[in-house]
Amino acid sequence: MAAVTARVRARARVVIVMNPRSGGGKTARYGLVQRAEGMGVQVWTTSTGEDATSLARNAVVEGAEVLGVAGGDGTVSAVAAVAADTGRSLVVIPAGTRNHFARDLGLDLRDPGRALDALVDGEPAQVDLGVLGSRVFINNVSFGVYADALLEPGYREDKPRAFAAVAPDYAKGKQWVEARVDTPWGTIEFPQVVLVSNNPYHLATPRWLGRRFSLSTGQLGVIVLKRRTQTPPDLLRHLRGELRRHKRGAGPAGDGAAIWSAPGITLHGEARHLDAGVDGEAARLPLPVVCSIRPGALRVLLPKDRPGMPPEPAMRP
Repeated sequence: MAAVTARVRARARVVIVMNPRSGGGKTARYGLVQRAEGMGVQVWTTSTGEDATSLARNAVVEGAEVLGVAGGDGTVSAVAAVAADTGRSLVVIPAGTRNHFARDLGLDLRDPGRALDALVDGEPAQVDLGVLGSRVFINNVSFGVYADALLEPGYREDKPRAFAAVAPDYAKGKQWVEARVDTPWGTIEFPQVVLVSNNPYHLATPRWLGRRFSLSTGQLGVIVLKRRTQTPPDLLRHLRGELRRHKRGAGPAGDGAAIWSAPGITLHGEARHLDAGVDGEAARLPLPVVCSIRPGALRVLLPKDRPGMPPEPAMRP
């Protein structure tokens, strides 16, 4: 352990921001504080008085050359924004519930502590960041039923109940996104769902549904589900069905959805604001909502030994 500590210290001063509440307490369950401190790394934990953004900024002011983050995607997004703005490398430790960003980086979700190996033999990689006004997103921005569920009281404690509370109006066609979206095939008014992702999702094969095989395409992925009389219970599987009927790039995915990639997208309309989910955190955004991408804006350090991702499967005609 002494040799490992020496190599980490020789490399740079490292501060890891950890959210002890993420993932039902994964930082404690996997002993991440002890594992990091055993490598000679400083660990700063979030609290009601100090959020991830302020901790990361203070770490940079005090001389941190590398930032680490252990928590869910919302915590990761906050620290990633500081790392990108200050030119620091970021080490991601998957300690949230779903860990979408860490998963698409190829990190080991079963043993979050393995991500700490990046501090010893890390390989640098440049990845894109989504931009939403003055904030960034590492995964996606969503409008519609998911965003409304996030605003329900007690969402974190009982997600099925929150979705059950908001889904009926969408299912009956009584609720929609109060905005217009310009697509390559024309304007869609009042869609049911808009999902903007930092790099496109794979939708063609069941095994890899919703994965991102690259985080450095310089493109946003855009999915717009048109207003209909009934909301499908599984959005991604519904979209896969749409894709079967239309080859990618040949036009909209089908009568029910439009799917494309672009460096930017704007939602506009007469409403004062839209409720949104930004990397799984509830937000209220003024219109127009402008999403764009910063290619290669974030430098991440990845451990050499990680599960990785297979080559993207070819889409069937």
